[in-house]
Amino acid sequence: MAVPVNKEELQNAIKINYNKLKKELLSIPHELTTVPNLEGHMKNTTMSINNLISYLNGWGELVLKWNTKKERNEIVDFPETGYKWNELGKLAQKFYNDYEKDDFNTLCTELDEITGRILFLIEQKTNTELYETAWYEKWTLGRMIQFNTSSPYNNARARIRKWKKENNIK
Repeated sequence: MAVPVNKEELQNAIKINYNKLKKELLSIPHELTTVPNLEGHMKNTTMSINNLISYLNGWGELVLKWNTKKERNEIVDFPETGYKWNELGKLAQKFYNDYEKDDFNTLCTELDEITGRILFLIEQKTNTELYETAWYEKWTLGRMIQFNTSSPYNNARARIRKWKKENNIK
């Protein structure tokens, strides 16, 4: 799928990639969702399916947090307070920890809700606000949303499909 360049394409990319991811998630046996045998977000690490969903939830929450702070004219610590862009592996670990008490069904419900809130946010914005105005350094808001929703959804789906094949899960 091409990189979205306007509001409608962004909405479609998120919906399409999320629905494909959700279809993959629905076919995972729940007893395997806590087993850390999926390639991790840092080199030479592993994670569980639950960790992967936690990662997606964490980034989705950050997108919403960034937008809220920007709308209030507050300073935003990108990517997150206490983390630099070259520490995304550590940030992934934080997300795993943030959601470690949540089971698979809860994580999936949270991902549904976060994705819905992001789609609602996009709906409230104009195409100019999303794609014709620099929002963070050279990046537009639409691009920052895409970097942290539709693209990771697609990546997560690919990871899950590879994991299913390796574990003979249909």
